[in-house]
Amino acid sequence: MATLEEQTVYDKAVINRINRLQGQINGALKMIEEGKDCKDVVIQLSAAKSALNRTMNVIVSENLVQCVKETMNNPDEDTDELVKEAVELLNKSR
Repeated sequence: MATLEEQTVYDKAVINRINRLQGQINGALKMIEEGKDCKDVVIQLSAAKSALNRTMNVIVSENLVQCVKETMNNPDEDTDELVKEAVELLNKSR
């Protein structure tokens, strides 16, 4: 049985989210280096945190869809193991 990690292909939207997230983090770092107001830095970091959480939710959702598809395509596959893996991933993302 191949694990889901071996089968995962990320779409362009997820990659774009990560690139924007990098920009937000770099922006926060620049603000800190320039001595910007604490409030502004926290707002920037909060936006990055929200973007990271949304990105993880997208990835976990896609993983769950993949689990369901794999189970439907391979009825003999160990469904319990796939569900366990998906739930563990969901828990890690929180």
